[in-house]
Amino acid sequence: MLPVSIFFITKNEVDRLGDAIRAVRELSDDIIVVDSGSTDGTQALAEELGARVIYNPWPGFGPQKRFAEEQCRYDWLLNLDADEVVSPALLAEIRKLFANGEPPLKAYGLPIVEIFPGEIEPHPWAYSLAPVRLYRKDAGRYSTSIVHDRVDLAEGVKAGKLKGRVHHRSVRSLGAQLDKLNKYTEQQADDLEMRGVSIPTWRVYFELPANFFKAYFGRRHFARGTYGFLTAINYAIARHLRMAKHYERRRFGKLDSDQTKEKTKD
Repeated sequence: MLPVSIFFITKNEVDRLGDAIRAVRELSDDIIVVDSGSTDGTQALAEELGARVIYNPWPGFGPQKRFAEEQCRYDWLLNLDADEVVSPALLAEIRKLFANGEPPLKAYGLPIVEIFPGEIEPHPWAYSLAPVRLYRKDAGRYSTSIVHDRVDLAEGVKAGKLKGRVHHRSVRSLGAQLDKLNKYTEQQADDLEMRGVSIPTWRVYFELPANFFKAYFGRRHFARGTYGFLTAINYAIARHLRMAKHYERRRFGKLDSDQTKEKTKD
């Protein structure tokens, strides 16, 4: 066991959380799951696998992860999402990092690689990011943003990058992906409104095609054939919805479903 606390934030992740916890439960004796009200048995599964489960109403991505940071016993933190599974290679690399005591740096980025349904391993051309996920609590904290999921490092702290990968199984199905992205665009529109950001209206006309190009070619979804084409379409629709909702709010204010029905009747 390493002096590292591992934390997750969850809601209705019973189908994915088990693999994520099992991959790391021999690494730490302090695994925390902060749940915002699951109704599918997520909490019971987490407890069965040895995690401490703490309920906290959903305040947004950054605030929820900051709350989770506060529940951790150790100075070193490892954050994972419920759909992220640490590979054996990364597990060994983290162990080696602590083999002689304190690691040389205070923060490390972890390569997070997409795995689509039907894939056992990431495609050789799979898109990946390497955000900071392993860090000392005094070196950085999660952003307070409700939508931006990132660790803000303290001034002067430099992050290293590990080579082992995290397998990111973010797509349950195309329908589930689109539903998740649609809900996320509501929070993005809220965030833009809270920060007083105004995106130019002309972007409404370009968000969908530009972001399809970004996903299909820039994120290499083309390598996944037809399924990659469809996930790129979903990504583009989500970016379009973010912009469309932002435009709608600027013109009419925030509309709930009842208001929308009344306006339709009028």
